[in-house]
Amino acid sequence: MSSHSERNDRKKPSSPGRDFRSKPRENNKFSKGQGDAKDWIWGTHAVEAALSNPARPAPKRLLATPDRAKRLAPNLSRAPFLQIMEGADIARQLPAGAVHQGIALKIDEPETLGVHDLGTPAKGLLVMLDQITDPQNIGAIFRSAAAFGAKGMILQDRHAPALTGVLAKTAVGAVDKIPYARVVNLSRALEELADLGWRASLNVSAAAAVALYEASKFRSRDEIGS
Repeated sequence: MSSHSERNDRKKPSSPGRDFRSKPRENNKFSKGQGDAKDWIWGTHAVEAALSNPARPAPKRLLATPDRAKRLAPNLSRAPFLQIMEGADIARQLPAGAVHQGIALKIDEPETLGVHDLGTPAKGLLVMLDQITDPQNIGAIFRSAAAFGAKGMILQDRHAPALTGVLAKTAVGAVDKIPYARVVNLSRALEELADLGWRASLNVSAAAAVALYEASKFRSRDEIGS
């Protein structure tokens, strides 16, 4: 995330409320070739968080083993989209190696926000991801953002995978706890955030410096104690 002072491509300020979200994600390369598996979420925490998120549309399918189905809320145990089946049958609906813990959910992503909505008011912490494509890394960042009380996440639409599958499983429910925006152009998003009053952002070199500084403090303590 580039700092305000480092950017030399300052353009005409965008008008408040301008939305830099792209076209629907069906054109994204991360959705191609995944077939029926692309909208699945699996694992206890990820599924429970998705089911309790009002920003999500209605579930398409909910698969659960008999034991797991008994632990569902009463309204879910009678839901028409619930299918009770054995764990091996659930696994056949998911990508190879998916650790589903006896439950899987087919559902669309949470509703995204525009940059203006996510950045108003200009208080708190926003995390912006620039061409990070590994689902496990993004899921872990969502999890950390939730743990440290981040206000939201901003992702590039064309370079970020869907918030499902391994990403959602790694995030352990944080995908449904952290509001997020998808944007076409990160530079324009930064311009809009600056217009809203956001300042002192960290690019990768500054973020690395902060991390190394914190790590050095623990190393110094260990050396003193040895």
